[in-house]
Amino acid sequence: MAGFGKEMTKMLVDVSTIGMTVAFSIFIGVGFGYYLDHRVFGGRTKPWFTLIFLGLGVAAAFLNLYRMATRKDITDEHK
Repeated sequence: MAGFGKEMTKMLVDVSTIGMTVAFSIFIGVGFGYYLDHRVFGGRTKPWFTLIFLGLGVAAAFLNLYRMATRKDITDEHK
C-alpha cells in the first residue's frame, strides 16, 4: 500500500504542476503586456501589447504542456 500512496502523490504533483505552469505563463504574458502598454508607452498602445503578450503567454503555456507530455520520466513510468 505504501507504493500506491507514493505513486498517487507523484501524480497529484504532476497535475498541479501542469495547472500552475499554464496559469503562470498566461499571467506573466498579460502582466508584461499591460506594463508595456500603461507604463512604458503611457497608454498610447493599449490594448495591443497586452493582446500580443497574452498570445505569447498562451503559446508558452502550450509549449510547456508539450514538453511535460513528452518528458521521458513520465512516459516511461506509465507504460
